[in-house]
This record gives sequence, structure tokens and C-alpha cells, in this order.
Amino acid sequence: MKVLAILGAGNKTRNTATMLRSAFDGAMSVPGAEGELLSLFDLTFKGCVGCHACKLLDEKHFARCALKDDLTPVLAKAIEADVILIGSPMYFNDVTGATRSFLERLFFPAITYNKDRTPTYPKRARVGWVFTMNAPGDFYTEFFKGLVGSTSWIIGDAEYAIAYGTQQFEDYSKYAATMFDVETVKRRHLEQFPEDCKTAFEMGKRLAETIGGGTHA
Repeated sequence: MKVLAILGAGNKTRNTATMLRSAFDGAMSVPGAEGELLSLFDLTFKGCVGCHACKLLDEKHFARCALKDDLTPVLAKAIEADVILIGSPMYFNDVTGATRSFLERLFFPAITYNKDRTPTYPKRARVGWVFTMNAPGDFYTEFFKGLVGSTSWIIGDAEYAIAYGTQQFEDYSKYAATMFDVETVKRRHLEQFPEDCKTAFEMGKRLAETIGGGTHA
């Protein structure tokens, strides 16, 4: 069972990275799991350039992204993975630009313009999203549902775990950030964020157990 975790946050030590690592550890706790955790910010790559090579019926790259860069081997690993875990903070009502570019390159080759709209990848994966944000808990609910819905259609059954009201700074007095109740944010980080990480761990474990239990379609 192959597990691939993709970090779409620039900071490798803060909230998103910590929570994604928890999800990854959960998946890796299942016997038979083999996995890798990669950071998109270690790679040099572009988003989809609209070449449409992945749609050409006589093209060797049919259903595969034709661009060649640092993301190319990562896409190959994602297509072969049984469990994919993706973590991103929310920036301006969306995932990070790096995460978005990764999704364009993974999602678009997997679908055709045929009437049946059947995804083309050889197998279905289980996908777990991890989202972090300083916004209230229900702020992005519709966005999460939409992205998870697209993921479920194109890649495989997906779900998500979130951490909201997250702590971004150690010393808020050094930043233009007077909108936050600092004591509440710090208390939440100490009390709730560990629980959010546990939720992510259980999600990763559950997804991997689904594969290991022989119910993978």
C-alpha cells in the first residue's frame, strides 16, 4: 500500500505541516504502508499551461501531463498511490498557489472531454485533505465540500480535516494583527490544535485501513 503526502505550505514546521504529518503518521501506522512526504515548495514547477497534450488520442502522453519539470515524478507517484494526503493553508479563499498548480497538473489529465466523463487514471485512490486557517470554522465549508467533491470524482473518495482559528505568530505584538484576540488564539493552539492533529491522524489511519482491509475499488 503506497501512501503519498503532499505539503502545500511554505512553512515546514507550523500548523499545516504538523497536521499533515499527523495524517501521514496515521496512515503509516497501518501494517503494509509504505510512504513518502513531499513539500511542493522544494520543487520548481508550473501549473497547467493549456497545451492539451493529455487529451490527444494519438499522443504518448494521453492522460498524463506532458510538462517535464520537478513535479513530473510526483505526479507519477500520485497516480500510483493508494492513499494521497494533501495539506494546505487557506490563502485568499483558496489553497496555496503551489497546491493549486499541483491540482491542475494532477486533475486535468485525468479527465477527457468525452460524453461519459469517466476519469482515466488506472486506479482509484483514497484522498485525505488537511486544511488550516485563522478564519472561523465554517468560513470555508462550501469551498471544502466543492474541492473534496471534485477530488472524489477525479481521483477517488475524499474527506478532509480542518484546524481553524490557528496561531500564526509567537509574538503578535510584532505584527499588524490587532484583529485577533491573542489570548484566545494561543489558548486554542494549546488546547484544540492537538485535538485537530489527532483527528488528522485518525483520518490517515482510516483511509489506509480501508485500503488494507480489501475494500479498495
